[in-house]
Amino acid sequence: MQRREFISVVSGAVASMFCTPVQSAGKIQRIGLLDFTAREPNRQRLWDAFRQRMREIGYPEGETVVFEPRWAESKADRVDALAAELVNLPVDVLVVASTYATQAAKRASGTIPIVMTGSADPVGQGIVASLGRPGGNITGLTVINSDLSAKQLELLRQAIPQATHIAMVWDAGFEGAKIAARNAQSAAEALGISLQSLPVRSADEFDGAFASLVRDGAAAVVVGGSALFYAEGKRLVDLAVKHGLPAVFNERSYAEAGGFMSYGSDFAENYRRAAEYVDKILKGAKPADLPIEQPTKFELVINLATAKVLGITIPPNLLVQAEEVIE
Repeated sequence: MQRREFISVVSGAVASMFCTPVQSAGKIQRIGLLDFTAREPNRQRLWDAFRQRMREIGYPEGETVVFEPRWAESKADRVDALAAELVNLPVDVLVVASTYATQAAKRASGTIPIVMTGSADPVGQGIVASLGRPGGNITGLTVINSDLSAKQLELLRQAIPQATHIAMVWDAGFEGAKIAARNAQSAAEALGISLQSLPVRSADEFDGAFASLVRDGAAAVVVGGSALFYAEGKRLVDLAVKHGLPAVFNERSYAEAGGFMSYGSDFAENYRRAAEYVDKILKGAKPADLPIEQPTKFELVINLATAKVLGITIPPNLLVQAEEVIE
């Protein structure tokens, strides 16, 4: 090798030492996965989307990254302990599902990068300073469920034009659900609908809540979004059908499980995008400088089989709006 070539190679190697992303050569990154809910098929499907996207962008599990999943089983006291456990391992990045998990992770660490898969209102709940410049160690994605209840109510009215009394069941322990309930009330007044608002505090109250809706004459129900409700998705779907109530949910897995219809963002896409945030952070980006994304795609899914069971004929003008119609 000529002297000039040797100097060039050495200089390039030295320069690369200062340009290399945060991980050192050969280091396996440890990624914590904290979920407020339980390990059930619909939730696992979302985490599978995250893992698949990680593989696609160059992080094969066991070779460049290892995942440390933790499930809180929808127990608030448990999620704090699990967040602390992951921080103490320690993990290089902590990916969190639900606002509850995000808040627990924030309490556990102010330095480890935290990526949200979909917090309902991170600014309003004091998790980040702003969507554009989150500051601190947290970034990721939102789901804006609280802004969807008005549209969900409108879709129910389109499906059942004669309905004048519609109910909304929502998670009393979730701040985003309270906002959604207020938005639904405003929409109901504009549509000339009597809206019965029914907060519940635990899954133990579901049976009684749906029974009371029937007694009070509700023609249909908006089922609010929260980690607790998502974990009990199939049960909520079955309760609505059992009581003869057309229900609109906030995510397509409900409609796929037999729910009347769903309208909301693509949750799986949020998990895929979360993987890209992790990639940026492992390459040196700071969470404080990564703007938080809001969903841009919303999908209406209608289950015609359930509509038939409930004795409802979906108007053609509503069918044409659907991203998918389940026969």
